[in-house]
Amino acid sequence: MFLKTEILKAISFRNPVKLPLSYWLLVGLRFVLTLVPQQGYIHPDEFFQNIEVIAGDVLTVDVARTWEFNPKFPIRNIFIPKMLLGPPLHFIRLANPYVKEYFNIDLKTPYYLLVIPRLFICLLSLINDYCLYRICVLYGQNFRNRLKIFASSYVVFVYCCRSFSNTFEMVFFSILLMLVAECMLKSDKVIYHDEFLKEKYKEAKTAVEKVKLFKLSTHLPEHSLNRVLILSTLVVVGIFNRPTFVGFAFPPVFFWLYRGLGSKVVGFKDFHYRIFVLIVCGIPPVFILILVDSSYYGYLTMADVETLKITWDNWVVTPLNFLRYNSDMRNLTQHGLHPRWLHLAVNIPLLFNVLGLLAASTLSGHIYRFIRGQYSKLPRIQSITGLMIFSLITPIALLSLFPHQEARFIIPVLVPLVYLFGNHLHVNETDAPYHRKLKIFFRYNWYILNFLLTIFFGFVHQGGIYPFVNDLHSEIKATYGVHTHVITTHSYSIPTFLLQLESTTKVWKDRKTGHKYRLAPSTFLYKYGSMPTDDLFTKVDEVLTEAEMMLHKYKKQYRFYVASPCSLERQILDTAKNYYYIELMEDFLYYPHFCTEALPSFPSSRDQFCIDKNLSRKNESQSLDLNFYQRISCFLKKFCLRIYRVRPVKTKPI
Repeated sequence: MFLKTEILKAISFRNPVKLPLSYWLLVGLRFVLTLVPQQGYIHPDEFFQNIEVIAGDVLTVDVARTWEFNPKFPIRNIFIPKMLLGPPLHFIRLANPYVKEYFNIDLKTPYYLLVIPRLFICLLSLINDYCLYRICVLYGQNFRNRLKIFASSYVVFVYCCRSFSNTFEMVFFSILLMLVAECMLKSDKVIYHDEFLKEKYKEAKTAVEKVKLFKLSTHLPEHSLNRVLILSTLVVVGIFNRPTFVGFAFPPVFFWLYRGLGSKVVGFKDFHYRIFVLIVCGIPPVFILILVDSSYYGYLTMADVETLKITWDNWVVTPLNFLRYNSDMRNLTQHGLHPRWLHLAVNIPLLFNVLGLLAASTLSGHIYRFIRGQYSKLPRIQSITGLMIFSLITPIALLSLFPHQEARFIIPVLVPLVYLFGNHLHVNETDAPYHRKLKIFFRYNWYILNFLLTIFFGFVHQGGIYPFVNDLHSEIKATYGVHTHVITTHSYSIPTFLLQLESTTKVWKDRKTGHKYRLAPSTFLYKYGSMPTDDLFTKVDEVLTEAEMMLHKYKKQYRFYVASPCSLERQILDTAKNYYYIELMEDFLYYPHFCTEALPSFPSSRDQFCIDKNLSRKNESQSLDLNFYQRISCFLKKFCLRIYRVRPVKTKPI
């Protein structure tokens, strides 16, 4: 009876602990920074890959449906974004009439449309924290230091609170790691006790002892297929969210299959049986997700189901389309080709700074020992350290094979990275004085760099787009019916759903007459990327001509804006002089706004444009030479977004 109790205690995972106050302050800061809100704009995919499309479905507004959601060849699954982003958007839709009535607050404004979904995603990001904490507790590691390092990362402050598919991928990966870590620990303990009881059974001399030991062995819980259903479902959902999840899921799934292999009670028969059951359990979620996508994109209709006229053409498999699209080098060229060393040399230091350097140093040491044949000094393959090392190396190695590499693609490896090296930034009692100073230096660098990167990516990078959209939304609502034309150049695209434009694709019905109609668009957004200035003004001329024609023919009033980084101000004003019939007025200015598409050059001491902008023309005695501080001031002032109002030049009657 005593042995049975000890076995049950050994395989239980109850371990109540307290989290440090500093960690809770960092979590609170995560939500505060989301509420501010963060006006930084990391990448267009944070809007157009998920929330833009879901907002159009839920709120019935005009949105920009990108090529990824083209029904002719869709490559994005719709189930995961609807499940994760649908709840906050449905909340806005349902609560807005009551909040408007009782509190006079409109939730369908850019601030709430931006913040409420991000708050929901922030709550989801706490799953990453819990998974890291749970793994540390299970294996008796210092979770306090690791949680503080994890929660202070700018990846958590910025990326983990945005609606990237990579953010959801990180959540799925963290859960997968935690579940496999639990299964590994449970299997290790059950196998240890199973082998122990079998040894005692062989050594038993009496039938009574053998019966007791046999009964104890029957009380050991099953572990071979532990969590198989949830694991297979999680892998399928992760792959449909992003097919690159295969690279992240491979190490945890392999370690789950490999548990206990080589022991006296687990053999290759169990290994193959686990593979078979894992695949079988993954079939239902695969079918459900294919069914959802096929219905959403119009491949499968109720008429097809009722008549049972279902063929292969009625099904769409979005991950398969994703792979087909990205296997074509011509498609990748459109999105930008990168060297295959970019993740290793640039993205890892950019995302993980000090931890990335520690990982590179430690893993280089492991590779050296492996080459020298010092296998006893390497982590055990079936240990939690082995799982985390392979979960760190494998995804980065596989994603580095593709020539299109962005930093956000590898943010999920932050969890295994912090588990392996997060404690290396804190001093231990056994550390030598040199190592103490080095760890303190690394820790301060970690906090300082992450603070600066949080400010940069959270508030500065493309930071003028959100405040411009906020003002534009107010102006559109205040002058309903006036046509609005907006051209953006050398900046990211405006998220259309934030403007809450009435749907021009939905069929409306007049309650009195019963006639059906569609609304004509009144806001027009033109996205011209990094188009040269001369070509840009050709487009400006075309749009202005069309707007003037609508004004004189149909009395449609209009306003016309061009949004451009301040670094292009000289080029735009100089080019505008060639169009004598176009009046270009500097209307608004949003600061800060950093964009790599139009980086400003550092002005010289004789830069006439800076002199005209910053020095008083009335003071004739002032030197024409700019000093160093004036040049810095002029340079920093170029990191803004300038809004120009475009009008035709009014000629005086003769």
